[in-house]
Amino acid sequence: MTSQKSGRGAVLSLGRIYCDLIFTGLPGMPRLGREIFARDLTLALGGGAFITAAHSAVLGRATALVARYGTDALSAAMEPQLASHGIDLRFIDHAPDAGPQVTAAMIEGEERAFLSRRAGTADPATLEAALAWPEAHHLHIAEYATLVEIPGLVPRAKAHGLSVSLDPSWDDTLIRDPAFLDRCEGVDLFLPNMEEAGVLTGTSEPREAMEILMRRFPVVVLKLGAEGGMLGMAGEIVSRSAPKVPVVDTTGAGDAFNAGFIDAWLDGKSPGECLAAAVDAGSRSVQAAGGASALVS
Repeated sequence: MTSQKSGRGAVLSLGRIYCDLIFTGLPGMPRLGREIFARDLTLALGGGAFITAAHSAVLGRATALVARYGTDALSAAMEPQLASHGIDLRFIDHAPDAGPQVTAAMIEGEERAFLSRRAGTADPATLEAALAWPEAHHLHIAEYATLVEIPGLVPRAKAHGLSVSLDPSWDDTLIRDPAFLDRCEGVDLFLPNMEEAGVLTGTSEPREAMEILMRRFPVVVLKLGAEGGMLGMAGEIVSRSAPKVPVVDTTGAGDAFNAGFIDAWLDGKSPGECLAAAVDAGSRSVQAAGGASALVS
């Protein structure tokens, strides 16, 4: 195993890319047997890997998206969005069975609900070439499901000298996997939200959850939504509140948060600076519908 690379290098963002149908301006959430109408609809590319990559790229970090992408009509129609954020697309694996991969997001105030369809496998044919890319210094895994689908992923990344981060990304079945934390062995940055951390640790207290997770990971960054975030690193815990901003859609805010933190952490900034960068990126994201839409002028 090689040591972690030094210097300002590129980030690989690995995971599924979704075509998000984002319904806003709802009078309430849908109920079985009833129909409601949304005031607005936004079609945007989504998924943690894409959103994190887009926010990472806008921060000036060389960032490559490592993912499979469908060749169906919906995927093709939304593909131009891939090229609109400055992301390196050399490791996109186009495949017929990779789409349509869709999420319908329903937003009511600050509440949201999702209905998603996964398509095919999350393991792109380009993965080994991406891990071996000389410019790559860090691998971000956008959801635990990807880690499950690609056994041995973390050791493979470490063998190429990459540091590794993981966002659990809520999955009703997998979040309760008894082997969850064991499968994450070797992850450097663990980036859950409080709901995920609560299930994994059995506590609803953020600080207690942090202390438990810090026994497993060198760096734990807990996303607290409108309350900001909490960072556990080198035996210390620091917190950062979030600024008050107009909220349009919180979809993908956690992924933007991840990008801000990873960028600052790779630059060797202080814990407080890393957490501030994460909170700033998350706050910017919520001000438009779609996790990366706020980045497009």
